[in-house]
Amino acid sequence: MTSMRIPCSYDRTALRPRILHLGFGAFARAHPMVYLHHGLAAAGGDWGVVAARLNSGADALDALDQADGLYHVAEADGDTITLREIGVLTGSCHPARDGAAALPALIASAPMSLILLTITEKGYCTKAGALDVDHPGIRADLAGGAPSTAIGVIVAGLAQRRTAGHGGLTILSCDNQPHNGALTRAAVLDFARALDPELANWISTHVRFPSSMVDRIVPAMTDDGRAVIRDALDAEDPNAILCEPFRQWVIEDDFAGDIPPFAAGGALLVPDVRPFEEMKLRLLNGAHTTLAWLGQLLGHETVSDCMQDNDLRTALRHLMLAEQAPTLTLPGGIDIVAYADDLLTRFANPRLRHRLAQIAMDSSQKMPQRLLAPIAQNIADDRDWSISALALAAWIKGLRDLALIDDPRQAELYAAAASDTPVTSVLALPGLLPEGLHDCTELTDPVLEAYARLERTGAAATLAATLTHVSPAEAAQ
Repeated sequence: MTSMRIPCSYDRTALRPRILHLGFGAFARAHPMVYLHHGLAAAGGDWGVVAARLNSGADALDALDQADGLYHVAEADGDTITLREIGVLTGSCHPARDGAAALPALIASAPMSLILLTITEKGYCTKAGALDVDHPGIRADLAGGAPSTAIGVIVAGLAQRRTAGHGGLTILSCDNQPHNGALTRAAVLDFARALDPELANWISTHVRFPSSMVDRIVPAMTDDGRAVIRDALDAEDPNAILCEPFRQWVIEDDFAGDIPPFAAGGALLVPDVRPFEEMKLRLLNGAHTTLAWLGQLLGHETVSDCMQDNDLRTALRHLMLAEQAPTLTLPGGIDIVAYADDLLTRFANPRLRHRLAQIAMDSSQKMPQRLLAPIAQNIADDRDWSISALALAAWIKGLRDLALIDDPRQAELYAAAASDTPVTSVLALPGLLPEGLHDCTELTDPVLEAYARLERTGAAATLAATLTHVSPAEAAQ
């Protein structure tokens, strides 16, 4: 394997804490920080980042501080590995370590211009596009005291910022959900309105919430990944991240004040992100969620393992091109067949070892936009969605048969899946199905049939039987 090391080239002493990144994990290190890194190298500037976490321990942030904020991103495929030294961090913050007042104070500080979010779908504490006021964390935050949710922390900081007279800023979501900017705005404004309508009015006027679409496969670090990086660096870097070479970031051009040099780093600023986000959510993320459950039932451990299974690869291509793509309004200049085939190539990257059990986490938050929304459209348009039906059946079967998976609705999901009517019980859970699909036999019947076949003949035989209805010509359209 060929390796190359690229040191940080910009003046780190010029950086100020102008960006706060909430939810600073593997994806944050390998995606938005890399765009900022390239942007600073190309255009300069003082855009430093404070890395923050809320719900996990401070150990990872301590390790970054001990390394003076420097870490490596290893971009790897089967043949090459490029190690970039990333130097955008100016510090870190964790409420358990630094005190509950530290994060709101940072948000209120004069240099702060942007809050980046990678807090996962469940971190927004929303239901049906609005703040879930019954969420235990939201209830506790609204009751007073130190906020514990990302939304509560943000609003506390914005309230202090308003009082200090420092003007608005931009809050930019980097999580995989439709209209993530609008969803973030709704959650923040709902929370602020419950506290102080005048604060909500100030936020509505002065704070911007652009949507964005992010794309880079960044698996959780494993011992194999650490060994790859250690061999390539000839040294230890406990903060390093392994990811694929591909990256994409499409950002709605709606900022309050100055814009960090993301575009100089390769990001695309556009008036409307929706066509890009729906294409990625349904093709890439929908395929990943399908693999997470069906792949595990077939005995596979990683995404790249799945790509060695010819039937599974054929099913995935059909899902993307025949079931998901027809539900999209495609961005201009996109060759959707080439896009799908590029995804399959990316999935086959042997260096990533992207574990299916990791992708399966929080599936109840992912199914509505990744699979159920396109299913609803296919039902309305009278199109076949047999692979999607198998994906749903595999999810429910996996809830019964596979190891326990973390999910914010874990208790009710597993109780429904363990019932005598697992398919109808899971699909009847509130907030899961799109409008119009409740008690819809056009939805439940194909999933019941796929589930019954999984029970009767197993995953491999069910997949093979499903593929007898799929023609190569149909999947290539």
